[in-house]
Amino acid sequence: MSTLTLPAARATATPPTPDTTGTMHTEADAGSCTHERGHITDSRFYGHIYATETSREIFCDVCRFQSWLDVEAQLALAQAELGMIPQWAADRIADSARVHLLDLDGVRAEIRRTAHSLIGVLRAFQTVCGPEAGEFIHFGTTTQDIQDTGQVLAMKRVLDNLQQLITGLVARLVEISEEHAATVVLGRTHAQPALPIGFGLKASGWIDELLRHAERVEAMRPRVLVLQLFGGAGSMAGFDGRGPELLERLAERLGLSVPDTGWHAARDRMVEYVSTLAMVSGTLGRIADEIRTLGRPEIGEVQEAWYLGKVGSSTMPHKRNPEGCEQIVVMARLAAAQVGTALTAMGGDHERDGRTLRMEWVCVPDVSHYTLTACEITTRVLKGLSVRSERALANVLSVRDQVATESLMLAFAGHVGKQSAHERIYQLIQQGISEQRSLRELIEADEELGAVLTAQELDVLFDPAQYLGESVRLTHRVTERARAWLRGRADAAAA
Repeated sequence: MSTLTLPAARATATPPTPDTTGTMHTEADAGSCTHERGHITDSRFYGHIYATETSREIFCDVCRFQSWLDVEAQLALAQAELGMIPQWAADRIADSARVHLLDLDGVRAEIRRTAHSLIGVLRAFQTVCGPEAGEFIHFGTTTQDIQDTGQVLAMKRVLDNLQQLITGLVARLVEISEEHAATVVLGRTHAQPALPIGFGLKASGWIDELLRHAERVEAMRPRVLVLQLFGGAGSMAGFDGRGPELLERLAERLGLSVPDTGWHAARDRMVEYVSTLAMVSGTLGRIADEIRTLGRPEIGEVQEAWYLGKVGSSTMPHKRNPEGCEQIVVMARLAAAQVGTALTAMGGDHERDGRTLRMEWVCVPDVSHYTLTACEITTRVLKGLSVRSERALANVLSVRDQVATESLMLAFAGHVGKQSAHERIYQLIQQGISEQRSLRELIEADEELGAVLTAQELDVLFDPAQYLGESVRLTHRVTERARAWLRGRADAAAA
């Protein structure tokens, strides 16, 4: 049985002392740590902002072995159904497929001794099954069949979790969008004032994008979540003519789709998975960056939740930093970086190439960690998000003249022509900005435009709340579709 343990926490308070090279050490350094937590997602101290409890469980080093044992067990049972191996052997294999029964120290030693990623597990598994049943383990299959299928099972769990998280995000954004469908905020282009819009229009744009991702995730499942069981060179030669039937039976047992041919060297499915998750993270990064920017004190249109005890700075006690939004952006950027790695893994040679799978062992878990983490942090940010309607309106009114130029141009277009109206309003607004004068004052003093519109008409044109266009209607169009989608998700879950 396994004797592997997690590294113990240091309990010493011995002051560090420099060695002759200037490196700081403590007396507890020697032998107190087994150095098993080198990746940030596994950090006992910082891992919670780079990975989730679910993602760490799915891609746990030991649980990876369990997924391989699960595949071997179901393979044996399927082969017994077809008479390829004895039923008693299959039952024994299935009953023994428990990772805690393996000598994991022995497995680690065998991996190093044999330079093979699976033989050590198979030999430890054979010992647990016993000499008779152990002879029927891994019958006719090959290493990558087991490892690819195990990876796909991990991806299946990730997508299940991801779809749940997206559902929650959409539900919360529907609430925000409907509540603030007509809340006047400043629409910005190129980081400058553009036109007034409803805040719901902004948030419904986020919903619309997430719904497209939900469609992508659902659509790729049958393409990506497929079984691998084609033997050494993809010909199924080791299954004695029962390969296609065995493929069908094992896929049904594992809840996976059936591919037409082996994909040991064809890695487009993995690229689609990594790319799709990176796109989801990218959207969350965009949302987080918008919230981060709108929450700046000089803008102040939204406010994240804060609690007493949350520290923003070790030296400036006043700081309330948008740590959540910043970390979402970090996750989005890290997820995007995995796409390049996945793409390079498409270049495998011949019928099989170990370079591909070994690269996926890095980018598939990492993009999964980062995307699920981005989803969980975004969920917390949106749950505590509030829209500061009065401040948002004040920001719009502070640039009232600028955001009225389009409506004014179109109103005057019926009298002087659109191009002429654009040129005249352009001249007046630029003059007003430079001279710090009111655009309305300049229009009323203008010989050509001054007598065209009444004071009441100008009142309406300079009221940003009167120029939200179809903000409310577009918002409700998205939220109605989102609510229908949410109902469909709920009905499917209940079925």
